[in-house]
Amino acid sequence: MRTAEPGTTPDGPSAPDEHAAPRVRTGTVDATATVDAAGWPDVSAVPTASRLRTAVTAALVRRALDGLPLRARFAGSEDIGLGGPLIDVRDPTAFHARIGTHGLVGFGESYMAGEWDASDLVAALTVLAGHAADLIPAPLQRLRGLWAPRHPHDERNTPDGSRANISRHYDLSNDLFALFLDDTLTYSSAVFRGFPASWDRLAAAQHRKIDRLLDLADVGEGTRLLEIGTGWGELALRAAARGARVTSLTLSREQRDLARERVREAGLDERVSIELCDYREARGRYDAVVSVEMIEAVGAEFWPVYFRALDERLDPGGRMALQAITMPHDRMLASRDTFTWIHKYVFPGGLIPSTEAIEETARAHTGLRLARRDAFGAHYAETLRLWRERFTERADEVEAFGFDDVFRRLWTFYLAYSEAGFRAGYLDVQQYLFTKQNPAAGVGRP
Repeated sequence: MRTAEPGTTPDGPSAPDEHAAPRVRTGTVDATATVDAAGWPDVSAVPTASRLRTAVTAALVRRALDGLPLRARFAGSEDIGLGGPLIDVRDPTAFHARIGTHGLVGFGESYMAGEWDASDLVAALTVLAGHAADLIPAPLQRLRGLWAPRHPHDERNTPDGSRANISRHYDLSNDLFALFLDDTLTYSSAVFRGFPASWDRLAAAQHRKIDRLLDLADVGEGTRLLEIGTGWGELALRAAARGARVTSLTLSREQRDLARERVREAGLDERVSIELCDYREARGRYDAVVSVEMIEAVGAEFWPVYFRALDERLDPGGRMALQAITMPHDRMLASRDTFTWIHKYVFPGGLIPSTEAIEETARAHTGLRLARRDAFGAHYAETLRLWRERFTERADEVEAFGFDDVFRRLWTFYLAYSEAGFRAGYLDVQQYLFTKQNPAAGVGRP
């Protein structure tokens, strides 16, 4: 069985009753599949919470949901909420035990275990994302540092930590990603001409996004281009087709191997070099740097290092085009130290920055100066919808690759959760242009 996380995945906060053993779940996540305890230890085991903890959790959940435009149906009780998309909690005891013990990590694990579902998962999660700042009472928000789980130390984005973190997501399987991505194998937001988007327009929309970034960086014949974060090579191929000489860096072996294969097939070996290399280890000087949705994997601790590394690779007068997912600054500050479901099961070590954090870091630590910023979050919502629908349609093929039902629910939740963030406006995505100033012109440095 292939899983996103091995059994050694870090646990969330400890159970409230140190003498109470967890209840192993022998039920099913659908009509036929059981939860594999070896592959999914924290999904198969429902934490045993005290009656007081369960009662307090149930009251807090009811308080949070009661005033929202949705319906929450708990088995054996009346619906709560103001009406809207339905959240159907099939096992309230397990649901409350998980949330009471592991917070929002438990909320996601409860979905993976099949203890709750939603008639329209994206719509329900969009409501929750739109009220993220209000779901937890203000007094508990102020005490977040006491109850919220912290990031595991071994997931810090040091050079070794980054390699491990990136591998856990991007080295799952090239075949898996190919099932739900379009033929460009581009795993970042597209830019559409209009909505609603359709699958047959996705590849063109991905090329439109790439071309906008290459235009921002003024990439053309003879440009020396450094790409931080290769993906599966589409941007490097498109830049080389313009006549650029591209050095592209990745920490994923599977991405590196397939990107190199695509470069060979395109006959662009002399123009494109794909290297297994950390951004901190990059060498050489370039006319342009492009980095697409890679900063989210850097971590706040290393944002200054990241921007300085890119600045040092650029010649004076050079241009850097950056695509980044962003979140509101106050929410970033409130949640930046919290270990979440996304960290545990999807992107270990990740942190989505705010626009303020990006711009202030570049200003304080580099000679890069912001020249332009464009937001297009609605395009990401549509990109994610197309990926999610494709993933759902091809569930049998996902299973054939050895990914079990829990993994498929995990991936469905991840795509829906992400789409909901953009639909609610909780998340956004930006394209930035930074220019490299001449230090002799008086640009301050730290």
